[in-house]
Amino acid sequence: MAAHNELGKLGEEMAVNFLKENGYTILDRNWRFQKAEIDIVCQINETLAIVEVKTRTSIGIGLPIDAVKTKKIQLLTRAVDKYVCVKNLDLNVRFDVISIHKNNNSFVIEHITDAFFYF
Repeated sequence: MAAHNELGKLGEEMAVNFLKENGYTILDRNWRFQKAEIDIVCQINETLAIVEVKTRTSIGIGLPIDAVKTKKIQLLTRAVDKYVCVKNLDLNVRFDVISIHKNNNSFVIEHITDAFFYF
């Protein structure tokens, strides 16, 4: 497996642990619809959080959240519409980003709630 794929998997594991520690229930991971993949689907109270995880070894080329572009947002929007229908859910939906970057020998995790709006 390529190093960037391993880093991505590590970032998703850290994100899942972070979310669980903060009271979220993980419903799905790496849920796919057509060309879209939702990294983490979780719930807190009556809110369904669709979480995109971005992990970088440094912030020299920008923050991880900067990698969430318009095309990704469009794909996530279509995927969550399908997810809500398939699972027959009646919850508020929000889009979050968990941004992770390496700082010396540790990682910095930032959870951005309501990172973008789809309507």
